[in-house]
Amino acid sequence: MKLADFVYPIPKHLIAEYPIEPKESARMMVLNRATGDITDKTIGDLYDFLEPGDCIVLNETKVFPARLIGKKEKTDAEIEVLLLRELRKEDRIWDVLVEPARKVRIGNKIYFDDYKFYCEVIDNTTNRGRTVRFSYQGNLLDVVDRIGSMPTPTYLQRKPEPKDKIFFQTVFANDKYLSSIAPPSAGLHISNEFLRKIEEKGVRIAKLNVTIGQAIMDEIEVEDLTKHRMYSEPFEITKEAADIVNKSIKAKKKIVAIGSSVARALESSYLTTQAIKPNRGWTDRFIYPSYDFRIVTHLLTTFHLPKSPSLLLSCAFAGRDFLFKAYKRAIKNNYRFYVFGDALLIS
Repeated sequence: MKLADFVYPIPKHLIAEYPIEPKESARMMVLNRATGDITDKTIGDLYDFLEPGDCIVLNETKVFPARLIGKKEKTDAEIEVLLLRELRKEDRIWDVLVEPARKVRIGNKIYFDDYKFYCEVIDNTTNRGRTVRFSYQGNLLDVVDRIGSMPTPTYLQRKPEPKDKIFFQTVFANDKYLSSIAPPSAGLHISNEFLRKIEEKGVRIAKLNVTIGQAIMDEIEVEDLTKHRMYSEPFEITKEAADIVNKSIKAKKKIVAIGSSVARALESSYLTTQAIKPNRGWTDRFIYPSYDFRIVTHLLTTFHLPKSPSLLLSCAFAGRDFLFKAYKRAIKNNYRFYVFGDALLIS
């Protein structure tokens, strides 16, 4: 398969600007790989698909307000700086994306918070990527929390809003893992009430962490998919989480990955003994057709951007033709697309 096989047209009016409330009322298209059936449900119906002993796996990474608006020295031109990754804490050095990139060169300073501090560009990394050194002497994330906005996608036809600090975050996000620039979008559909109900039903809940960073913004550009290289992102599966998942694997129960980031982490930790191992490190696992999933039996996901790694992972799980049949149906029936949109359960 080539990259051109993973392109589809999307009407702009189907791009969701805001999430549905309550979460359980969002639509959920169910794809049955065994029968080829496609049915229309809601997120609340996910409860009925789960049985005692099944395991749902969540990514508890937390999004930080990584979008800063600054002023370029001398010209006062407005520059958007998106924080990606802290490289050296002691030197206050970060990888960032800048916009408009053509105005930002090595040696430039960009000022923030009414000129109280700045970052200086010390290297170019990609077309829009820069390495910068911040002058801020305290905890940078404290001031970022005050002056930054959530890094909502550019395809939204609106500017970031204060409520995005709630909308763009899962209810189970953990302060310990404050490192992502996007949420696990499927997880946005899960409420605390839903978690309470399935736990009472006897469903196991495992939580792991996968940072969602530059890889989520990285549109695939090579036609030959074997040549695509994803950015590495840190992840962690604790012994407690691995034990929970492995109990369900051993009992031959469902392993439901809530989002593609969870699927990548689980598949990156597979053991030949049909189990997963506690794991902490980096993953650049790129999953595309025809990958053979070893751990995940069910995938809850969203409707993804064309040519995106998440779309290709969904195609690998469902089958490209089956998934595109579902996408065509979704467009016809006015499903909502992308991060704040509706969901698919691939079983």
